[in-house]
Amino acid sequence: MKVLYIGDIFGEEGLVYLEQNIEYLKKTYKPNLILANGENVSYGRGLHFTHYQRLMKMGINYVTMGNHTFSNVDIKNFINNSNIIRPANIPTDIGKGYKVIKYNNKTVTLVNLLGRVYQNMSLDCPFKTLDSILKESKSDYYIIDMHAEATSEKIALAHDFDGKVDVVVGTHTHVQTADERVLPRGTIYITDIGMTGPLNGVIGNTKEDIIKRFRTGVYERAGVEKGPRQINAVIMELDGKKSIARIHLEETNLL
Repeated sequence: MKVLYIGDIFGEEGLVYLEQNIEYLKKTYKPNLILANGENVSYGRGLHFTHYQRLMKMGINYVTMGNHTFSNVDIKNFINNSNIIRPANIPTDIGKGYKVIKYNNKTVTLVNLLGRVYQNMSLDCPFKTLDSILKESKSDYYIIDMHAEATSEKIALAHDFDGKVDVVVGTHTHVQTADERVLPRGTIYITDIGMTGPLNGVIGNTKEDIIKRFRTGVYERAGVEKGPRQINAVIMELDGKKSIARIHLEETNLL
């Protein structure tokens, strides 16, 4: 099974650029399953219904989220009947933290987890949450989106569940890492898939706004950077000889 996982889609810029290039990705990599992190799709925070519909129209099968899952309250109106998976360790009954996906005669359990380090220590423990999910759900494959700030938390979870799950991919920090590999017991891993959106901003935001924030210490809502865009993703083979390869496209060299 080949899985294409698209890194955090940021704002209209990321959404449009993905729409322009999704057919290229499909034809080039021929994935059986297309996944994406969508917690930043709507203006950099959360996911509105109209934007969710555009993701589905592109052929993205399931969307995982993160710390901005409920930043747009509109999501509460449609998440329960959608292909959205919110972090399983958020203590809420709204939405689902994992889903079992059927593909041909196989099943895939897709899990979204949210890291606690530098984010929200009041969340349920992502490690113990995953323990419980693995006891509840029996599937042929397990794919985990670990949406976390600390690289150590992502790596620790991957090693803890090495051989118990097929994939642990990191999202949230928006910079694609170069540590993709298959761990000793067979789990595919990368610390961060990267971001799909503005190329020259600060992790998607307008660079002037973020520079001002660092210089003054005053937090103001930042805009979404304009200009050249990028797509970051990974393509993974889950059967036979497992593998993972990074994908990076820039507007300067494609479309």
